[in-house]
Amino acid sequence: MQKLTEEYLEDAIEDSKPYASSGQVNMDLPNFDETMKDLLGVTIITNEGESFSAGDHNHYIPMQSTSKIIGLMLALQDFGKDRVFQTVGMEPMGDFFNSISQLESYDTSKPFNPMINAGAIAIAALIKGKSVENRFNRYFDFLKKITNNNELQMSEEVYQAERANSARNRSLAYFMQSTGTLVTSVDDALELYFRMNSVMMCSEDFARVGAFLARGGMTSESEERLIPPHHLRTVKAIMMTSGMYNSSGHYAVEAGFPCKSGVSGSIIGAIPGRMGVGVIGPAISPKGNSTAGGALIKKLSQDLELNMFGIENT
Repeated sequence: MQKLTEEYLEDAIEDSKPYASSGQVNMDLPNFDETMKDLLGVTIITNEGESFSAGDHNHYIPMQSTSKIIGLMLALQDFGKDRVFQTVGMEPMGDFFNSISQLESYDTSKPFNPMINAGAIAIAALIKGKSVENRFNRYFDFLKKITNNNELQMSEEVYQAERANSARNRSLAYFMQSTGTLVTSVDDALELYFRMNSVMMCSEDFARVGAFLARGGMTSESEERLIPPHHLRTVKAIMMTSGMYNSSGHYAVEAGFPCKSGVSGSIIGAIPGRMGVGVIGPAISPKGNSTAGGALIKKLSQDLELNMFGIENT
């Protein structure tokens, strides 16, 4: 097995960078342009608290859909698994992450899972609080504890861009309101969802979220358990089956550990009992996953023997 060092990670970054050429930077995000296409950074934090970084690991990008992990954890804390999955499903889907048709085309009108946009909006509506501000502060405080970073900031620019480009997400929310899926107003659900997506993080912050999941709901700085193990099992299972949009099956086979991506090029990976992985690589595929980041995740899995399903003897 390859030894984990920063020198190894630098080599892995160089091997994976060419895959950025098959992706495109999401120009809907403020300050995202073609100059970012070749950015690639990674941080790995082990369960023992060791941290290894390489590449463009200090570059900050918005969480986007990686925020769905935190939202799901809060909703599970607030209402428990049975109530949460009355609102959203737990099945993978073959459509794109912002699909509208899936809400109307099947036997149930609830979103397929919490990792697609419709599901995350429904989850945001579940998070407890007297106002959007209060609910976002709960989300943000929880995230700061997980990452041990009180300096995290929400980008006003990204938030305003989310609102300006929200036609499809509003369509999803209004449809769910018409079927009784949303438990708050459309505006309240979307305002929280947009703010959650707009928090800026670097690869170390993303890795700390992965490490939190890998350590059973405890940060490396504290033995305090912030979320019960049974809720974490649910989150990691949903990440494994649905976290990489409609490439989730591919990553379950090729990487073999729970991951969640965002259209900013972010990826969070959690290898239970071992480590958390954070990746930034803004060039994404049409399915919404970082192309170079995805190649890096698969390389790390192979070289460091991270696949949870083991290595077959041939």
